[in-house]
Amino acid sequence: MEIFTIGFTGKTAREFFDALRHAGVRRLIDVRLNNTSQLAAFAKRQDIEFFLREILDADYLHEPRLSPTQEMLDAFKKKEMPWEEYESRFRAMLVESRPDMFLDRGDFAAPTVLLCSEAKPDHCHRRLVAEHLAEKWGNVAVTHL
Repeated sequence: MEIFTIGFTGKTAREFFDALRHAGVRRLIDVRLNNTSQLAAFAKRQDIEFFLREILDADYLHEPRLSPTQEMLDAFKKKEMPWEEYESRFRAMLVESRPDMFLDRGDFAAPTVLLCSEAKPDHCHRRLVAEHLAEKWGNVAVTHL
C-alpha cells in the first residue's frame, strides 16, 4: 500500500491536480485543522471538494482528528514552539488518538493522499501522520507529491 501526501502552498491549481492525477489519487483526506480560509485559494474546503470530484472523480474527507490542536498550531506558527517540540508533541497525540484504529486500512486500497498547506513535508504534520500509519500498519510506502 502507498500513502501519498501533498501541500498546496506554492503550487498552482494545475500543478496540484496534475500531481494528484499522475499519482492516480482517488481519495483526499484533508488533515488541516482550518480548511475554510480565503488564503487557501483553490484548496478551500468547498472548492477542493468540488474540484476533486469534477477533475479527478475523487472523494474528499476532512479528518480533523489528524490535525494538531489550535494551541500547538498557533505556537508553532508564531515561532513560540520549535519544530522539534511540535513534532514530539504531535507524535504523542497520534499515539494517544490511535488513527491506525479509527481509520480503515482498507480505505487506503484506493490511492489516497493526505492534504495540508505546507509546501514541503519536512516540517508538516501530514508527514508525521503518514509515518505513524506506516509504522502501525506495516508494509506501507509513503510518497510526498
